[in-house]
Order: sequence, then C-alpha cells, then structure tokens
Amino acid sequence: MERPNAWKTYDDESLKELEKLCEGYRGFLNKGKTERECVKQIISAVIEKGYVNLQDIIDNKKTIKAGDKIYSICMDKTVALFNIGKKPIEDGINILGAHIDSPRMDIKQNPLYEKGDFAYLDTHYYGGIKKYQWVTLPLAIHGVVVKKDGKVLDISIGEDKDDPVFCVTDLLIHLAGEQMEKKANKVIEGENLDILFGSCPIKDEDKDAVKKNILNIIKDKYDIEEEDFISAELEVVPAGEARDSGIDRSMIMSYGQDDRVCAYTSLIAMLEIDNVEKTTCCLLTDKEEIGSVGATGMRSLFFENTVAEIINAIGDYSDIRLRRTLTNSRMLSSDVNAAYDPLFESAFDKNNASYFGRGVVFCKFTGSRGKSGSNDANAEYIADIRKMMDDNNVCYQTAELGKVDVGGGGTIAYILSLYGMEVIDCGVAVLNMHAPWEITSKADIYEAYKCYKVFLLEA
Repeated sequence: MERPNAWKTYDDESLKELEKLCEGYRGFLNKGKTERECVKQIISAVIEKGYVNLQDIIDNKKTIKAGDKIYSICMDKTVALFNIGKKPIEDGINILGAHIDSPRMDIKQNPLYEKGDFAYLDTHYYGGIKKYQWVTLPLAIHGVVVKKDGKVLDISIGEDKDDPVFCVTDLLIHLAGEQMEKKANKVIEGENLDILFGSCPIKDEDKDAVKKNILNIIKDKYDIEEEDFISAELEVVPAGEARDSGIDRSMIMSYGQDDRVCAYTSLIAMLEIDNVEKTTCCLLTDKEEIGSVGATGMRSLFFENTVAEIINAIGDYSDIRLRRTLTNSRMLSSDVNAAYDPLFESAFDKNNASYFGRGVVFCKFTGSRGKSGSNDANAEYIADIRKMMDDNNVCYQTAELGKVDVGGGGTIAYILSLYGMEVIDCGVAVLNMHAPWEITSKADIYEAYKCYKVFLLEA
C-alpha cells in the first residue's frame, strides 16, 4: 500500500505556496533556538492577528465570546492559543499540540572552571542525544541570565558573523586508538561535554588566570558575574542558520526541527483561520524531550487550568463543563516521525515506515516494544482522519517508529488522551533526528500545514 509522492501532485501555484511557507519556517528556526525565543516569536505573530492575553481578560473581568482569539503563556516557555468557535465549548476543542524544546546541552549552575590553561563551561545534556555527534562543531549559547534584582539579560552568542563560537573538543585520531575501541555511547562521556570557553590569561596572575580574564570579559560585555550563573538558563546549540539542502533544494537542514517543524506549521495553520464553528487550540509546549515534566511540560495542569479560565470567562463555569469540554475534544499530537533511511534500512519495517516526500505522517501508536508508553488511537478516529485528508487532497502516510524491538519513543499524545479525548500522532518525517543538524522534506512540511489547517476547520 505505497503512498504517492506529494511532489508529483503540485502545480506552479502550489510550489510557490510551499516555498513561501518554508522561507518563513527557516526564519522561525533561525530566531527560535530555545523555547523562550520561540514563544517570543509566537506571541509577536499572534498579537498581529488580534489575539489578546488571557491574563488581561481575567484581570479586567471581561467576557469571552465566539470569534475571540486568546493566548496564554506559562513561564515564557509554553503557550496556548485559542480561537473561540460558534458552538458551545463543551462540544469539544480541535487541538494541535506540538513541542518547542529540542535536544541540546544546558550550562550547569556552577559551570566555569580552568584546567590546563583552558577555561571551560560545564554542561548537562538535555534529551536523547548521541553524545559523539556534538563534538568539534561550532556551537552557540542562547538563553537568559536573571540578576538578583529581577533584571533579565537575553543572551545569544555565536550567531552573528562577528561573534565568537564555541565547541566541545575531541581527541585527535593519531592518539585515539583506545578511544576507537569504545562503544559509541562511551566514546564521549556526558561529563566531557564541556564547552571550550577561552584560553587567554590575565596578566600578573598565577592561579586561574584564564578564568579570571573570562570573568572580566563577561562582566564588561554582558554584565554577568560568576554567581549569576546560578539563576541562568543557558542552552548550548549548533551555531548557524537553517539552509536549503540538496542540489534540488527539496529539503531543509537545521537544528531543532524536532519538533519545531510541527510547531511552526501548527502555528501558521492556526493563524490563518477565522470564524470557526468549533473552538480551536494550538498548544506549544516545553519539556517533551525529557518526559513532559515540570510546570511548563504537558504533564502540568497549565492546559487544563487555561481551559477552565476560558470557560469561566465565557460564563456558567462548572467542573463538569470543563470535563465535558476536554473529553469531547479531538487532538493531533503534532510530532515528528523517523524518516526511512536506506543507508540504515535494517532499523526500519519498510511497509510501516515514513518516507520523504510522501506527506504528513500519522502514527497510530508510538511507545516502545510492546507499545509501552503509547497512545493507541481508535480506528473510528483514524477513519474520520482518512476521510478528512482525502476530501481535502492532503497527501499523508502512516508509519511506526522503526522495527518493533529496535527501539521506540514517545510524544505528548498519551497525556491528553487521559482526558478521554481522541488523539493521534501526526507530523513530519525527519532524517538525523536528535542530531545537531536534522533534515526534513519541504513537501512534507507543506502537507503538514495543509493537514493541520483542515483539521482545525473540521466542525
């Protein structure tokens, strides 16, 4: 049951729309290498489209009605967007849910040290990574430093052409005989993923002269003192911009496409719809790569509390009304899938793999091995989805995440399914997933956008 290649279905107008979407997507990736940077872009975009802050509605005791567009932010790392429909909200919400965090290295709270006349920043990797992929690459530092007086310093070093870049060093091949005998997960240890930060000593100092020089530099240029690292969130990511990939420019190579490719297409779909019958929601969350934990992760009560506040502002709030709203909702868990790679074909079941260019990917269940940790979507819901896609000429495919006993992974789908709502994973196929540079197909990005827009408009 081979699915058609989406590229073969496009006319000139479709190709123009595709390129325009992908140009915007590359810009989003370039400016959004952390969750906070993504949220900042999202809020700027939605305000232009007439969305108002839910907190302002609450503070001013305003009423919410059909046609209103609302956003809510959690700690500048998670955001929920709502377009209030004509139907009663307890009829359910059409939800697109993606995540905006990506694998990376986080700088520790006591990171700066000197060794062998080098200054380093100690890191703790975040999410599932192959550690050896992160060495000898140009790296940038993004994030915030919060001073004791509450002042927030936005940090981005390594992206401008005049900025310095950083790296994790590796042993030269001439001396690496013992290293090359190690298993891949031991070639580079987590505690050795430290950032080379400087090497020039301050004059007339004998101890930690390089570190002291570094402290002078960061104080003078960024107003950062050593103790400020305690209240900082600094993320180490690949330096450089998203680029077209392939001589035919059919692909995009960039850091952070898991899952910002689904987040961006969900956002654009959400911003392009008006006058909906059913209330729609675009939920873009943090912490998915480490289990959706914490106040900004999907396991928190942020989403439920936000829906409760909206119902309260509509009027006649009750707990049963909230429960009915959530239960009657339907969701696409907008998350990526592993693209079939012919060079590693032994990891894939070819009949149940996602292929570049064949459209958005529906995954009935994720999890690992015996479907552990999975949301297993209902057949009735999948049938509705099939009809929806076919009726609107959306190219789609179905897939699992590799062979049954090879591995697996999870998404936020199972968390929302706890409310009893219908949920299925739906996203874009990615090559090099969780590597510093991931690759996606422009056709799949375009089909995902079309899919999400169709889903939101479903009454």
